[in-house]
Amino acid sequence: MEDLPETDILVIPIGGGGLIAGCAIAAKAIKPDIRIIGVQAAMYPAMKLALGGDATALAGTTIADGIAVKSPGIITQKIIAELVDDIILVEENRIEHAVYLLAEVEKLVVEGAGAAALAAALQDQKRFSGRNVNVLVSGGNIDSRTLANVLMRGMIGAGRIVRLRVEMPDSPGTLSTVSALIGDLGGNIIDVDHNRWFRDVPARTTAVDILIETRRSADSAKIIQGIEKAGFKVRRLSRDTI
Repeated sequence: MEDLPETDILVIPIGGGGLIAGCAIAAKAIKPDIRIIGVQAAMYPAMKLALGGDATALAGTTIADGIAVKSPGIITQKIIAELVDDIILVEENRIEHAVYLLAEVEKLVVEGAGAAALAAALQDQKRFSGRNVNVLVSGGNIDSRTLANVLMRGMIGAGRIVRLRVEMPDSPGTLSTVSALIGDLGGNIIDVDHNRWFRDVPARTTAVDILIETRRSADSAKIIQGIEKAGFKVRRLSRDTI
């Protein structure tokens, strides 16, 4: 609050409620009209339910395990009821996307719970438009396997890794022609899988699934257009997630 006194809204993750309760007490003491927005994973909205008098049992696997709390604090409930203006629930794909963006853009390694506040700000942009908003990035406890998985899935979601199915004559040199075309259009082929035996393609045709990496999401559309222009039937199997 001392560094950024112009802050209108603070967005803070909620697990048991201790972090947001302490932040709300301090922030509202300094600036009474500041709005405090809490964030919970949609799979574990324990505090939001508790404030509404609902004690529904929660279960499931979430990337935001740091705030996957089944029973929020009793003392923190009272503070949050008094000082927190609203609680936003965010879906798994939004949290995952926020982890990816923090790594890709800000070069910050952040766990799912730590990225929940950014996920909420991106999910509900109209609410925060035109306001001075600060999101609390609250932790980096993410294992390397999960982080690697999120980064790869993030590249797919951003359209930088795409899987295409190309139908082509099953004849020598055709795959080489398509591969060269993809390279000329800026695509790097990661993996190739042939389908000659299944009956969803004609007997003298092969369907080839090609996994491609590109520098920009727009390059994938250019590659698809180039393959079609060369006379091959192509469709995209992967889709953006956000």
